[in-house]
Amino acid sequence: MKEQIHTIPISDAFDNAGECPFCYIEKRTEDHVMDFVLGHGASYMEADIRDMTDKEGFCRAHFKKMFDYGNSLGNAWILKTMYMLHIEEMDKEFKNFKPDSVQRSGLFKKANASSNSIVDWINKRESTCFICDSVNKTFNAYMKTFFTMYEKDPELKEKLKNTKGFCLDHLKVVLEGADTYLKGDKRKEFYDIVLPLMHDNMNRIYEDVAWFIEKYDYKNKDADWKNSKDAIQRGMQKLRGSDPSLPPHVLKK
Repeated sequence: MKEQIHTIPISDAFDNAGECPFCYIEKRTEDHVMDFVLGHGASYMEADIRDMTDKEGFCRAHFKKMFDYGNSLGNAWILKTMYMLHIEEMDKEFKNFKPDSVQRSGLFKKANASSNSIVDWINKRESTCFICDSVNKTFNAYMKTFFTMYEKDPELKEKLKNTKGFCLDHLKVVLEGADTYLKGDKRKEFYDIVLPLMHDNMNRIYEDVAWFIEKYDYKNKDADWKNSKDAIQRGMQKLRGSDPSLPPHVLKK
């Protein structure tokens, strides 16, 4: 299959797959969005961009990553207009709020269900994140491209067979994608490749973690570490995605 601009990131990810090629894609995509929001292009100075970030806000995890990114002035500009909108909405909610209208409910009520309009407003505010939403949209497009390549490009299929599988988070997304984009024998073939791959590599990680522990037994102090020195971060990534040992993405000087 002839390489095109939208297929290059997929090929690149499978060439640098590590424990999960889609963790690689997700990280590269997130870094790109962070650069767009806070990088030298100064998107945060554009009124239409700040209008979007004001409305969608940012989740706790991405606020931390934005802080670590290092652009204090950019973060301050974003926070200033976000606060203006939040205070405007908050004052409106406070003004219209009637405590007597709130119905009592137990501690085990349905998630996000409330008759308290202020709580509803906060829940709505916490339900969106500009970076999460941008990454998800791009990632979903890459997933569709991956399955198109899988059907048409024998080289990618071979690369898949030689990977270490996926993290469990991305395995779920990949299997959902297979159910959506592949039919009949193609879908069966995909499952026949991926499920044994996951079985073997989950057991590989288990053995690495187990040997890491054994190395702390004085009887094994002179034994070889084998492949276990970085077993903790690889083990965490395999279960939940994203290599925790990676440094934060920061503003390039």
